[in-house]
Amino acid sequence: MSSPSLPARRALGAAGLLGLTGVALGALGAHALKGTLAARGMEAVWTTAAHYHLGHALALAALAAWLRAEPAPAPVLRWVTRCWTTGTLLFSGSLYVLALGGPRWLGPVTPLGGVALLAGWLLLALAARRGGRSE
Repeated sequence: MSSPSLPARRALGAAGLLGLTGVALGALGAHALKGTLAARGMEAVWTTAAHYHLGHALALAALAAWLRAEPAPAPVLRWVTRCWTTGTLLFSGSLYVLALGGPRWLGPVTPLGGVALLAGWLLLALAARRGGRSE
């Protein structure tokens, strides 16, 4: 069996790192930071960040499988990896920081991350419509 393509390795690497940090931060919020988050009324914000964080880690793992199986994946699928990785860092990352009392100027970063996540899903849908292959 041939070695996975660079896009597949990048998607799988991003999935692994996001999965690792998502589980760690989810556990941190549920245990070590539980009192702090409760006192600030930010448990739901932390939970939302962790859900999106882990959900996109899983989506990246599935994308990596698709990229590995596709002999000539469409270049647009590389952008899905970029959008989901950047979007997760901006969306979930800003929520984690805000939940801990970070600077309020980070507030506008959250929707930018959300737009990047949405862009990734749109690109995935477009790639699927085309069959996922380079044209």
